[in-house]
Amino acid sequence: MTINIKSSRVFLRPGFTDMRKQINGLASIVTEHMKNDPLDGSLYLFLGKTRRTLKVLYWDETGFCLWIKRLELYKFPWPKEGESANEINKSELAMLLKGIDFFNAHKEVKFTKAC
Repeated sequence: MTINIKSSRVFLRPGFTDMRKQINGLASIVTEHMKNDPLDGSLYLFLGKTRRTLKVLYWDETGFCLWIKRLELYKFPWPKEGESANEINKSELAMLLKGIDFFNAHKEVKFTKAC
């Protein structure tokens, strides 16, 4: 079985989310705190305080889907601050699901003149 996600947008909520929340509670966070429409087909990512449980919420034209991924050994990298949504691309999503910390990747350094 193959799942085809039509969304080209992926948003995550910085900081931690109460993982007891289910579809209605997470959709409310998308609307009120992230200032987005949970029915737009985008993926919305939430992380628990232990940083081991990730929830993904999206609308697939017939209803909401809620996915959960729990890491058994490591923790997910995650931005800690902010209430608004941070948009990431699909390659960053793939890295995130594998536990790769692209948030703290080395930034390119450019010099204009050697001393």
